[in-house]
Amino acid sequence: MSTKHIRHGKGSVRPYLHGTLDLPEFVAYVFGAAEIERIDMGDNSYHVESQIGDSMVVIEAGPLPSEIEPWLCTTQVYVPDVDAAYARAIEKGATSLAEPEDKPYQERSAGFKDESGNTWWISTYIG
Repeated sequence: MSTKHIRHGKGSVRPYLHGTLDLPEFVAYVFGAAEIERIDMGDNSYHVESQIGDSMVVIEAGPLPSEIEPWLCTTQVYVPDVDAAYARAIEKGATSLAEPEDKPYQERSAGFKDESGNTWWISTYIG
């Protein structure tokens, strides 16, 4: 399948988040995301595309134009170490929704909300 219609050639489906100016740095710190692109949208706001593993996430950071309502997103991310990623998120000011625990469907999972209000569920397949 050709990917030339996909920005940066990967990630046909992407979480699209809105948040504060530090949300891209939060995502980089917690998940090791690599920032692929940052576009200055004026008035101290940015459009940022970052890669987490083999996936992409899009972030609108900063104030939005007055005609656009802010939105929140729930995102599931598979990480190599749930406990470590969860600890980094809490360290950066996230609020815990669920502490890391082994689930009956063979995953270790946890959840938190970032300071912008987006919900993140993280898992490691342990089966």
